[in-house]
Amino acid sequence: MLNSRWLACAAGAMVLVATTAGAGQAPAAAPAAPAAKSKFTPPVRGEAELGFTRPASKRASGEVTTTIKVKNLSDRFAIVGLKVDEYWYDKGGNPVTGDTYRHKRPLQPLETIEVVLHTPVNPKMDRNQYKFEHANGTIKTVAMNDKGDVPGAKKK
Repeated sequence: MLNSRWLACAAGAMVLVATTAGAGQAPAAAPAAPAAKSKFTPPVRGEAELGFTRPASKRASGEVTTTIKVKNLSDRFAIVGLKVDEYWYDKGGNPVTGDTYRHKRPLQPLETIEVVLHTPVNPKMDRNQYKFEHANGTIKTVAMNDKGDVPGAKKK
């Protein structure tokens, strides 16, 4: 009991000495440049416009890996809760397998990301289809070239 009291007093004295020793020092230098404040970008409500490149599918080690580059074509609104679904069908049109990608943070205006979908191989797989959604409405998809430009769009 006596030892624990002694330890508590010693620890308190060490804290007191450390704070008074630092009081006599010169103030620390101010940071060179203030950090830029992040600007809040409001989410799109209703229909969002999303550009995408042609999907590249590769079959390896028991799965089909599909890569798609997508771009938020809005210059003012973020796309929140972006979800990309890939569905695979057999020759009769019956669903066989698929995969889902969810983007965890808002897709900022004019931001481009790479979506990678991993689907297990099924011998019945014949054709696939993609579905794009977001949390606040629907998505209008626009085909882009490999450079990320929309063909026929006017340059600013």
